[in-house]
Amino acid sequence: MSAVSVATDPELVRGLQERTALALPAERVEHAKGWWLRHAPRCAWWVGTVLPHGEAGPGELELRVAAAEKFHAAYGTVARFQITPGACPPELDTLLEERGYRWESPMSLQTASTAHVLSRLSANPPGVEVDDHPTRAWFDVWHAVHGHGGNPRSEWDMLERVERPCGYARVVVGDEVVAVGRAVADTGWAGVFGMATLPHARGGGAARRVLAALADWAGAHQADQLYLQVEQDNVPARRLYEQAGFAEICGYHYRTAK
Repeated sequence: MSAVSVATDPELVRGLQERTALALPAERVEHAKGWWLRHAPRCAWWVGTVLPHGEAGPGELELRVAAAEKFHAAYGTVARFQITPGACPPELDTLLEERGYRWESPMSLQTASTAHVLSRLSANPPGVEVDDHPTRAWFDVWHAVHGHGGNPRSEWDMLERVERPCGYARVVVGDEVVAVGRAVADTGWAGVFGMATLPHARGGGAARRVLAALADWAGAHQADQLYLQVEQDNVPARRLYEQAGFAEICGYHYRTAK
């Protein structure tokens, strides 16, 4: 099995994925010849995946995989690799398959210009508030939808480790926060993360309002381009992002040790 598409610009993809790693910072990171070895106890599992972005010469790849496995074993965690064709060594996916790693979680990396998104969505949407830091109400909605068993305290700690400017958008209906999202600005780009809508509020345009507010925030923070990741099988989210002007630049997936 393989990712859906391959980016035409591997350096762009590497840069965006590394911005993502800074927007979802692990507790411990070791850099090994371009590979990011990450440990994020009690957070969502993808925060602790290996980013294998450095090249590996003949005979070196197995040694680097073994070193990554040793890194994770030292913390008692399962080794997982993020596999993006063109942005990591071409033989890595096959090597991991031969080592018994399972293929999982196909993803889509998408981009759009901030101006294009704002032209498709209503700027300054009503009923949306954007804060510089997460409020308890923001976090509770995000965690209810995307907690995936992660420890709330650890997820709070992860957000507090982000060093780039952040915007935390929340749609308020009455006295209730029903939808949230987060943007992180980094050198002309803003990543969109944590889009979440409570089940009873879905289908009413709340997510669209969150996305519009984040695009507006990004423009105010000199981020002319937006990027995001979305699960390939998340049809409602993919439809929203397509309507907002996002387009896929590459597909990627993960390999997890059994």
